[in-house]
Amino acid sequence: MKTLLYSAWDALEIAEQPMPALADGEVLLKVSACGICGSELEAFRHHSPRRTPPLIMGHEFCGEVVEIAGAPPGSDGEQVAVGDRVVCNALVPCGQCVRCKRGDPHLCARRQIFGMHRPGALAEYVSVPLHALVPWPEGMPAEHAALAEPLGNGVHVVNLVRDLRPRTVLVIGAGPIGLLAQQAFQALLGATTYAADLSDARLAVAQRVGADRVFNPRTTDLVQAVRDLTEGEGVDVVVDAVGAGVTKKQAVQAARPGGAVVWIGLHENTLDDFNTYDVTLPERRVFGSYAARLSEMQTALHLMATGKVDLNGWVQVFPLDRGVEAFRRMLAAEGNDIKAVIVPGGG
Repeated sequence: MKTLLYSAWDALEIAEQPMPALADGEVLLKVSACGICGSELEAFRHHSPRRTPPLIMGHEFCGEVVEIAGAPPGSDGEQVAVGDRVVCNALVPCGQCVRCKRGDPHLCARRQIFGMHRPGALAEYVSVPLHALVPWPEGMPAEHAALAEPLGNGVHVVNLVRDLRPRTVLVIGAGPIGLLAQQAFQALLGATTYAADLSDARLAVAQRVGADRVFNPRTTDLVQAVRDLTEGEGVDVVVDAVGAGVTKKQAVQAARPGGAVVWIGLHENTLDDFNTYDVTLPERRVFGSYAARLSEMQTALHLMATGKVDLNGWVQVFPLDRGVEAFRRMLAAEGNDIKAVIVPGGG
């Protein structure tokens, strides 16, 4: 089968690879669409040991079931048939560890991530365990269905802070996760959203999909601007979808006393000279956010199916043959090159 292969450090190529082997309880999917995630771009750029070549990446995907292997009676296999169109979660939980049993399968101690621990879907075919699948809504374009996983991440962020009933939300980073988290807050909670980014082109997209105000930290003191909008208090929730040291600090400083910060970006792993009193004294909450539950992906699919999330104009579709070009364009992140989705059958 044809793949976009991460063949060596700094190297990508369109390459033939063996067809996936199926274990019992798995299906073979003919991939309809697969997004290129920012975490994959960062891993490629920085030679992350979390994704070591040679590797087929890709964990945001949908496809058609073409084969089912050894599904036991009464299992999820009875709910899936050859020819069904399905969407897959990015990770496969074990279902047996203490984290899975307490209701946190996305934090499974033995989780397998597509394009990391097992071959991903930047390919014509991929093997997937039955319990990682959800139905693909009728009539939804493949390039939208593939984004249920990153939008599910945004839904997960909302669920982490839902109890605060936030009315004002700042999203730092108007890349794919930031834009999707912004729209999840708008659609699920009716929140007023603000967006910050170093790219005016991305800020224009954030405003078009619903941000009330946008800020470029190159020209604006972000924390002060947010406080000026909120009588000196700060917003109810800040989402850092960048993950740089500076944005993590800005996120804490821009949240109101008693408010919350959600760190979902993975740009940098360390934080120097952090003032912990900025968390303790104003009693701010700081959450990490990772992945999504299947139920949150189903919510994401519903939001897209009902037109409550706008993907038009900032999601670009590429055939697999142009996968290297698409990946490198997203690495450069110029202009409206915000999100690429690979469609193996065309595009």
